[in-house]
Amino acid sequence: MTDWTQVVDAHGAIGRVPVLLDQVEREEAPEAWEELWDRLCLQGETVSPASFTALPRLAVLAPTCAQALELAGAIVRGTLQHPDGEVLLAICSDEIAWLRELVDQQLRTRPADYNRTFGDLLALEGQYHWSASLGDFTDDFYSVSCPHCGSELTIAVGDYGCYSAIRDWDRGDIERRALRPATAEELRGPGRWMHATAVRDEQQRLAEGIRHVFGHAECPACASVFSIAEAHTSANLPPALEVS
Repeated sequence: MTDWTQVVDAHGAIGRVPVLLDQVEREEAPEAWEELWDRLCLQGETVSPASFTALPRLAVLAPTCAQALELAGAIVRGTLQHPDGEVLLAICSDEIAWLRELVDQQLRTRPADYNRTFGDLLALEGQYHWSASLGDFTDDFYSVSCPHCGSELTIAVGDYGCYSAIRDWDRGDIERRALRPATAEELRGPGRWMHATAVRDEQQRLAEGIRHVFGHAECPACASVFSIAEAHTSANLPPALEVS
C-alpha cells in the first residue's frame, strides 16, 4: 500500500493528492480534477514523485474517464523532466502498458485532438523527445547540428516547404536544400510504427511528415547527407540516453 506521507506533489506538499483521488473516484468532481492537474502536472509539464505514484489509480479510472487518461498521458510526457522519472515509471510498467492500449484504442476513433493523443502514445512508448517536439506538420521546425561539420541547421516540414537551411535572423532560412523523405518501406524502428499508426488512422499529413523527419537532409554548409531523426535524437535526449 502506498505511503502517501512520503510522496511530494508539484508544490512540495504531501497528503493532498490521495484525498483528491478518493474524491474523483467517488463522484464527478471538476474542481478536484483541476487541483489534481495542478498538483500532478503543474502548467501541463512539471511532474513530481506524486505524479508517478498516482498513475496506477489514474489507470483504473482511465477506461471510463477521459480526464484520467489525458492526465496520465501528460504525466508520462513529463518523464524526462524529473531526475528519477524513468525509475518511478518503471515501477508501474503494467499500468503503462494498459494506458498505451487505451490511448491506441482512442486513436482508432480519430478524435478531434488526434495529434495531442498521438503525442501521448509516443510518450507511453518511451519516445519522449518525439512526444515533446512532433507537431502537426503545418508549421514545424527542428534545430539540429550537422553530424559531419557541426553547422547549426533548421529542418522545416510544413505547408511552406520541406527543407534544410541555415537560419539567418535578418534574411530568414537561406541556402535551402530539399529534404529526402524515406519511403514507407525504408522506415525502421519508431518511425515505422509511427507512420503505420498514422496511415491506419488516415492521418495523411502526419504520415507524410513522419516520412520526412525520418528521412535525410543535405547540409547546406558541407553538402553531406545525414539522418534527420538521428540528429534530432542526439540533440534532444539527455547525454545518458543518447543513441550511440
